[in-house]
Amino acid sequence: MRNGTMWMTTLAAVVLVAAGVAGAADLRVIKTQKAKDMNVSLLNEAGAWKKGTNRVVLEFTSAKDKSPVDVGRATLSTSMAMPGMAPMIAGATLEPKAPGRYEGRISFPDSGDRQVTVAWDGPVGKGSTKFTVPVR
Repeated sequence: MRNGTMWMTTLAAVVLVAAGVAGAADLRVIKTQKAKDMNVSLLNEAGAWKKGTNRVVLEFTSAKDKSPVDVGRATLSTSMAMPGMAPMIAGATLEPKAPGRYEGRISFPDSGDRQVTVAWDGPVGKGSTKFTVPVR
């Protein structure tokens, strides 16, 4: 019986690891923007932002060979223009996970187009790029 229990424990561990790897591989691109010699990609599982809390994965890759680019510190902020009112501003809290890859969360109270600003400061210098992403 002991071998059977050990086998089941090992199988359960393998399934959990495989599920984690599959989850990381199931990211879909929301938007990719070229900036200097890099591609800046915004991803999550849905391939879109929705009202409420959203996962944010930000990747910086070489435009030439798609290899990760270490940009140092990265930030992501959004704004939404509202006629007659101050713009709605939201920012993501990002944590570096690997060279060129940052993950975090961002929340939106409603739908509409957001102006996204991604900025970096590190080994490749200082820079930023802007693009629009809809929130559904």
